[in-house]
Parts: sequence; C-alpha cells; structure tokens
Amino acid sequence: MAGPKAVLQLGPPIFNIMPRWLLEFMTSKMMDAEDKKAKAGDVTMRMLAPTLHYEGKLLIEMTGTQERFRNLKIDVLLLGGSKGLPFLKPALDSLEKILPKVKRVEFPGLNHGGSGNVDNAQGKSNRPDLVAKELKQFFAQ
Repeated sequence: MAGPKAVLQLGPPIFNIMPRWLLEFMTSKMMDAEDKKAKAGDVTMRMLAPTLHYEGKLLIEMTGTQERFRNLKIDVLLLGGSKGLPFLKPALDSLEKILPKVKRVEFPGLNHGGSGNVDNAQGKSNRPDLVAKELKQFFAQ
C-alpha cells in the first residue's frame, strides 16, 4: 500500500502546487453552493469536513495491518466503485485475499460518493439504489 502522503491524495495533482489561500477559497465556494442546494436532512460536505482529519489518521494507522483480519470469522462485505479513490483499491484487494468469509462488489462507474444522494451537486452518477440492494442482500442472509 502507498505511504501516508499518497494515501491522503484526495484531489488532482494540480492541487499540490496551488496556493493554500486559493484552495481554501475554492473549497468555501463549493461548500456554499452545496449548502444552498441542500434540502432538509441532507448531509453536506461542510457537515462532514470536521471528520476528515480523523479519517486520515485512521487510514495512516491502519496502513499495512490487513493481516490482523485473517482470522475474522464473520461474513464481510467489501464495497467499492470502479472510479473510487485509487488508494483504496489495493486495500480492498488485500482484504479480499485475507478475509476467510468475504464478498466483494465493485460498482461500475461509481466513485467514493456513489452511494450518496442523487440530487446533490456532484451526484449525477450516484446510485444509492444499487448499493442499498447489495446491503439488503448481505444483511438478509
């Protein structure tokens, strides 16, 4: 698996050379636009943003620890999208080989937010119905 810096590459490489003030400005405008379109009950990036730090810490802490899961005795469902975050695919590949009772589903054309609300600003290709169908089948077993 890639090192921590590569793991946390969430945007295109151009973001690495852009001034921080410009990234912050663009992010603020994107979140403002999403907030304006959000309906009651929608979870927006502004709401999720405070948790990203902890997600990053967990990704770093869990790097290279897949062997810990070899003796897991429960059924596990691994979900991913063909256009998902590139650093997650090797982890899914590894877990699929290690877990004794695993089912893996890759959704063609979906990205990391593919299970999200189809009405959100970036949700033109979201398919929560497909993800829900797999979850329902898995938990109905």
